[in-house]
Amino acid sequence: MANTSARMLRLLSLLQTHRYWPGAELAQRLQVSPRTLRRDIDRLRELGYPVRAQRGVEGGYQLAAGAALPPLVVDDDEAVALAIGLQAAAESAVEGIAESSVRALAKVVHLMPGRLRRRVEALRAMTVPASWGGGAQVSVEPGVLAGVAVACRDSERLRFRYTAADGSRTARHVEPHRLVSLGRRWYLVGYDLDRLDWRSYRIDRLSEPQGTGARFRPRALPATDAAAFVRAGIDTVQAVYDVEVLVDAPAAAVRQRIGRWSTVDAAGPGRCRVRMTADSLDWPTMALGAVGAGFEVVSPPELLERVRDWGRRFSEAGES
Repeated sequence: MANTSARMLRLLSLLQTHRYWPGAELAQRLQVSPRTLRRDIDRLRELGYPVRAQRGVEGGYQLAAGAALPPLVVDDDEAVALAIGLQAAAESAVEGIAESSVRALAKVVHLMPGRLRRRVEALRAMTVPASWGGGAQVSVEPGVLAGVAVACRDSERLRFRYTAADGSRTARHVEPHRLVSLGRRWYLVGYDLDRLDWRSYRIDRLSEPQGTGARFRPRALPATDAAAFVRAGIDTVQAVYDVEVLVDAPAAAVRQRIGRWSTVDAAGPGRCRVRMTADSLDWPTMALGAVGAGFEVVSPPELLERVRDWGRRFSEAGES
């Protein structure tokens, strides 16, 4: 019975992607026979899920939109990712979205199993948000993020593998302090027991985190908060690109759009100078496109080439 229930939940989770599933592919995913799959589909219909079926050699199944939203089935990583997204939205400057996100986050966390709820609540409690940007988007495994957050909350020493910017890998033994969400990246701030000093670690470069079971008394952080510590560390590293652009729009209007990630100064009537630092030219290109005004690249010359490349691709897409 337990196996059947788990299979039914897995089936529902797949159908909730709202894509059409060929019957053979769906049966293979669930490792069941076509006959067992049909029985499971019938059970879902008895529970009120509107599953459409297409017969024939290429027949398959799709979950139709119902009059009411059925219970959602998500796995652990999806639940953590959902909570992260709602938390980010709750801290957004977009008018009207913050309060709704807080309510939605409270509902999602309330419905989670106790084991998963504790991981998500640890992530919320141990994260210090910070408004700052410039780097390219990087991917982080939700399970790693939640596991590190739990170690921060429980004051449990942590071991993990870490890949430095030059590609070298080392083993780290750390007293984790806080997670910091900064721009498009996540960082762990902790006291490195081998180097006897405070460090910040990019979560996307961290792997195989393991709690040691050893508890510790939290140390005093040598900064006003974890976000300030991470910023100070980043500011000591020379960015790959120093971007300077003249934009044909008033400084106030440009500052309202991208001032959060750049420095905007007036440069004459209806014109302004924008400066930013970034380790990828894709981000400045995207930000300048979002301004909605003409601009002139002052430096670096590589940015001009990147803008031209984007322009060619957009022109080709518009002609297709």
